[in-house]
Amino acid sequence: MLVLTRRLGEVIRIGDDISIRVLDIQRGQVRVAIDAPREIPIHREEIYQQVQEENRKAADAEHGSEAAELWQRSQEKKR
Repeated sequence: MLVLTRRLGEVIRIGDDISIRVLDIQRGQVRVAIDAPREIPIHREEIYQQVQEENRKAADAEHGSEAAELWQRSQEKKR
């Protein structure tokens, strides 16, 4: 992990396409502006975690329904 110190108005560059500018610092909070290509998703950490959890649940449900369908077919073949 790279840790940087920036002052108000200063910028951090990530590659050629992404910049992060410090807009405001008040009461222990930092406001930043992120300039990046549209195809790069940008989320706050808590939102990113929610998206990952929802994706995991959807994948589990999909695999669960596939397993149930395979089990159902195997039961039908036994009859």
